[in-house]
Amino acid sequence: MTTQQLIGAQQWRYAVKAFDATRKISAQTWEALEQALILSPSSYGLQPYRFLVLTDPAIRESLVPHAWGQRQVADCSHFVVFTAKDKVSEADVDHFIQRIAAVRGVAPDSLGSYRGMMVSDIVQGPRSKTASEWAARQAYIALGNLMTSAAVLGVDACPIEGFVPAKFDEILKLKGSGYHAVVCCALGYRAAGDKYASLPKVRFPAAELIRHI
Repeated sequence: MTTQQLIGAQQWRYAVKAFDATRKISAQTWEALEQALILSPSSYGLQPYRFLVLTDPAIRESLVPHAWGQRQVADCSHFVVFTAKDKVSEADVDHFIQRIAAVRGVAPDSLGSYRGMMVSDIVQGPRSKTASEWAARQAYIALGNLMTSAAVLGVDACPIEGFVPAKFDEILKLKGSGYHAVVCCALGYRAAGDKYASLPKVRFPAAELIRHI
């Protein structure tokens, strides 16, 4: 990919207001987007989130009234709810340590200092009191990675914060799961009549947003 192609993809993308409900993302393309989610960076690499890909039309329709009536929830090809952990425990850290050991072929004991760093910070340290918010920020990193990957592949997306998290948690049976909904993303292909597709992108100039020191 050239630099021009990257910027072109960013210029092309926008928060889609109306999806073509008849167009679906191919299985191959969706698999790549799911891998982009999995490969997203997170603090410590701890991945304190889960991604719910909603495929049941009835469930998606039931969520629309609790998403400010936004039809993107039901009309898009794929709808993802990003959930973050309510809190982080030593068991969560140990689960991650075991995964590192298995993937990299090292002994878990060799990762003791790394484990201690995570536990002293997220589990026992001052940040443990805001671990839920910390986890939500990690989910937002994954959201950004998904949207950029989608744009590069020519897939439209719309991030959605306009919803009632408590109702989503209830409908998706998240209560008691240790996770809660924090943000959503609808993906698919823009409808031909979506007037927002042709509007110029409004951004402040680089001189106002970027400072070189």
